[in-house]
Amino acid sequence: MSSMLKIFRSVSYIEGLSFLLLLGIAMPLKYMFDMPMMVTITGWIHGILFMLYFIVLAVVMFTEKWSFTKGLLAAIASVIPFGPFIFDAKLMKDEPTTKSL
Repeated sequence: MSSMLKIFRSVSYIEGLSFLLLLGIAMPLKYMFDMPMMVTITGWIHGILFMLYFIVLAVVMFTEKWSFTKGLLAAIASVIPFGPFIFDAKLMKDEPTTKSL
């Protein structure tokens, strides 16, 4: 596995986690308990990670020679809760394994 693909997987995991925190913790705190500061902080962090995800995705598509369809699926996965984790599982299933001696 290339180093760029490892970086993509890491960014994808962190971005997916930030999205879940935003939807599952920060948003309920804002609307149910009138605590908007968590959305401000979590939303800001998630926004940066979301942009980083797409930057790294573009680099990975180029370096790994991904098809447009695979890149589009990765992009769609980023806006669906748990999507990055499902895409990563599919990516690891399709990734050829190499044995070290």
